[in-house]
Amino acid sequence: MELARNLMVILFTGILTENFILNKFYGICPFLGVSKTTDGAVGMGIAVTLVMTGSSAVTYPIYHFVLEPLGIEYLKTVCFILIIAAFVQTVEMILKKYVPSLYRSLGVYLPLITTNCAVLGVTILNIDNEFGFVESIVNALAGGIGFLLVMVIFSGVRERISRCNIPKALEGTPITLIAASVTSLSFVGFSGIVDGIFGG
Repeated sequence: MELARNLMVILFTGILTENFILNKFYGICPFLGVSKTTDGAVGMGIAVTLVMTGSSAVTYPIYHFVLEPLGIEYLKTVCFILIIAAFVQTVEMILKKYVPSLYRSLGVYLPLITTNCAVLGVTILNIDNEFGFVESIVNALAGGIGFLLVMVIFSGVRERISRCNIPKALEGTPITLIAASVTSLSFVGFSGIVDGIFGG
């Protein structure tokens, strides 16, 4: 029962109150660069969610059964980067061979995930927070869903802005940053809700 409650807390906080983009500022590059259209945001969000979850499943045993016993935990960042890169390449090859339709949908975004700091960030946070295997998977899944949710919402905001007459001084980066700040404000209220449900 306690494990189920902990998993629910990790899930809701990861999606809403400790969102990787809005709270931890991970994955800002794709957030600003790939969110111009909803289709691009959805594709990137799904790809990040898949890779986050899969990478966490792979890096957890490697850290606890290889790096930790050998006393080389300080190599986790380098090791995790290599694992994530290999994992992305493996997923890309599998999709290309067995699910070509999904590969065509996500193929553009998969190579970009190798350099996405949100994916590396979740694997390191799992270790730093001393999560178990199941907790690590749920945290990664929550991080990915939160990433997808914010990307889709922000892309919708940007698409609406693109149809408006923006003052010359605010065109481009300024209006994008203003839209990002408004989007982040929409998540502030969730903090009290989650604390109220799970007792802080």
